[in-house]
Amino acid sequence: MAYVVKRKKPFYIHFHLFKKTLNERQKSILRNQFTFYNRLSERHKRLFDHRVASFIKDKDFIGRQGIEVSDEMEVLISATAVMLTFGFRDFYIGLVSRIVIYPKAFYSNLNNEYHKGEFNPKMKTLVLSWEDFKEGYDISNDNLNLGIHEFTHAIHLNSKKEGDVSSIIFSTSFKELSLLLSQNEELRQELIASNYFRAYAYTNQSEFLAVIIETFIETPKQFKSEFPSIYVLVKQMLNFQIPGY
Repeated sequence: MAYVVKRKKPFYIHFHLFKKTLNERQKSILRNQFTFYNRLSERHKRLFDHRVASFIKDKDFIGRQGIEVSDEMEVLISATAVMLTFGFRDFYIGLVSRIVIYPKAFYSNLNNEYHKGEFNPKMKTLVLSWEDFKEGYDISNDNLNLGIHEFTHAIHLNSKKEGDVSSIIFSTSFKELSLLLSQNEELRQELIASNYFRAYAYTNQSEFLAVIIETFIETPKQFKSEFPSIYVLVKQMLNFQIPGY
């Protein structure tokens, strides 16, 4: 813990005695549809494979309105969660047990409106519109990605509940970011005036976090150039040590 406090990162991340593997079809989905995967070294690809396979096994994937859950759905949704937690020691996101997939935007009983995605911590359920999830990756630089957005909500709430090293780093770094913005009015106004983060980011702290992580993943070079002090804290939050970030 002394190392964590000083360095703001875990002493180690990956320690898997027995690594799970993906089949060739699953690996092909990652290679052809998940750009992040192709940035990894061969060693990190094997670790990523293990985590995706483990995540798939750990979660219940449920199709709604006639959707049959496919390998593509399981792999791409799990890869999104694994990407965001690749710098974490514990990558399972314990507050997510079920992932429900609708073909399109769905009617939500939470507020009687149509949603593209939502996370229900009481039910440990993350719900996604497959059409909108896919669109998030079809357009890779618009800073709008449904899967990243909803998993960030889950990771955020999970970090408040859990006491593991990665959750502590995530929560502490977010507190540092919140303090920075609360004490630096000039930076806050610069953020708003730039229009770099979409207006929805300013709904509340939770939505701000989800939007800035979407932005961090999709346009890291621009983010680092325009708002370096915020970028550093987001990178610290995720413990992201990936080429290109």
